[in-house]
Amino acid sequence: MSDPIATIKEWVIKGKKNEAVAATREALAAGVDPGAIMKDGLIAAMSIVGQKYSSGEFFLPQMMIAARAMTEVIPVLKPLLVGAAAEAKGKAVIGTVQGDFHDIGKNIVKMMLEGAGYVVVDLGVDVPADRFVDAVKRESPQFVLMSALITLTMESMRRTIQALDAAGLRTAVKVGVGGAPLTHKYAAEIGADFYSEDAYGCVQVCNQYIAA
Repeated sequence: MSDPIATIKEWVIKGKKNEAVAATREALAAGVDPGAIMKDGLIAAMSIVGQKYSSGEFFLPQMMIAARAMTEVIPVLKPLLVGAAAEAKGKAVIGTVQGDFHDIGKNIVKMMLEGAGYVVVDLGVDVPADRFVDAVKRESPQFVLMSALITLTMESMRRTIQALDAAGLRTAVKVGVGGAPLTHKYAAEIGADFYSEDAYGCVQVCNQYIAA
């Protein structure tokens, strides 16, 4: 492939992190714009990966290795992206709710969002409501995204939304929830703005809110 950005995109889609990093370094040395590599290489690659996952052409392991390849390339580009933070599509605070220690789903959402041009503040696992509230005060994100994989911890999402409301922050953010035991009905019941079945769907909804 003669187009260096197309080459980087293909390596990321295939999950070949070493090749993607090497191709990125070569492209930068040849004078290719780092912003174009981010937009037309990484973000475009993860969009294709997400579509392939949603259509059933890719499965979870393929999506994960592609996302990991993307995260290996980002540090090569970041020092060269002037004003990258200001140009970010948006910001999301993300975490697995209190009592739950599962992080695979959360990590995939984080990588997909970063691949789509978002700044992601990852609070980790077992995150109580007050830490979400503090993060919203500190980071001023557009989104609060919560994950739960255990039915018993789903109520932590409700408590977090109530805490955001009590702090006067609920209307400042869109709240998204996800995880195996959740449904659209439950998300509506606890006052979340949206529920997504997978990482690609979450990115799509965030994009829709940003574009609105």
